Amino acid sequence: MLQGLWRRDRGASKGPVRQKLASIVKPTGVERTFHRDDVIVSKTDTKGIITYANDVFLELAGLTERQAIGAPHSVIRHPDMPRAVFKLLWDTLLRGDEIFAYVLNLSVTGDHYWVFAHVTPTFAIDGGITGFHSNRRVPEESALDVIRPLYATLKAIEDRAADRASGLEASFSAVLKLLRDKGVSYDEFVFSLAR
Repeated sequence: MLQGLWRRDRGASKGPVRQKLASIVKPTGVERTFHRDDVIVSKTDTKGIITYANDVFLELAGLTERQAIGAPHSVIRHPDMPRAVFKLLWDTLLRGDEIFAYVLNLSVTGDHYWVFAHVTPTFAIDGGITGFHSNRRVPEESALDVIRPLYATLKAIEDRAADRASGLEASFSAVLKLLRDKGVSYDEFVFSLAR
């Protein structure tokens, strides 16, 4: 059933359909968890298409390996995730830097799960970026006590804007203002939450 979301029929010449689970799966509000010692691992190409997903990823997302490989990583994006966080993530990665971020994901059941993600670019011998590697762990609840209301505020800014572009710009500006007001870098802010 889900296979058709992001792959065209074998005979089709066009690339994968870039549709998120959130477009067909209604969030249940039920939170899934995973063991503190488990690590979710995935790899993508430079366009965010999944090239590897470990068993923990597959189990939490509710995908088979066949469904996951070749799908856009955004397939598991929860509709409550602010786009400003992904802009920050992509801007950082495309500069060739690593990033840590709290992310809310959606499974095929509609359940959600929070992760603390460490995403790094993968480099070729010539220094060019060939893809991305992400490890995700269980986040500290104390960090989520800060992240949940922050993300809700950012998402509300995006949702009340006249259009998607101005919503993203306003939300991203709110993130930058928060960091300026606190007098910290993004990394300092993120790591201050995990104490």
